Amino acid sequence: MRKVMTLATIAVLMSVAGAAAAAEVEVKMLNKGTEGLMVFEPALVKIEPGDIVKFVATDKGHNAESIKGMFPPDAAPFVGKNGEDVTVTFDKPGAYGVKCLPHYGMGMVALIVVGTPRNLAEAKAVPQVGKAKQVFAALFEKLPTQAAAAK
Repeated sequence: MRKVMTLATIAVLMSVAGAAAAAEVEVKMLNKGTEGLMVFEPALVKIEPGDIVKFVATDKGHNAESIKGMFPPDAAPFVGKNGEDVTVTFDKPGAYGVKCLPHYGMGMVALIVVGTPRNLAEAKAVPQVGKAKQVFAALFEKLPTQAAAAK
């Protein structure tokens, strides 16, 4: 009986530890995706603090890097190398703007929303270039709908 209780306790502890593990989301960097040319797919990601986003260089010639002013003040910026995957752990709640530097003006941007963002107004106020302005406007517009659907 003692052995059964010990095994049951271990099983419960392992399942709790597994549930507490960080989630990993994959975002592809593409020349052509469902939303057009030069895109991150998906371009809008909602995660929790501690979760990981892996930006995958599915097509070469892309990178992923944070946009100045579009991440929480206590979060560190990141810059991935051109043509290489980059994995980022998002520990701080907030809205994070991400760009592919070579294709930023073509609108190759993404929005990562971690937990309950407190910097939405600041992130929205950051000036954008070229098509990135339109893409971010559409992503921010989708945000309340996605947040409500996730509940």
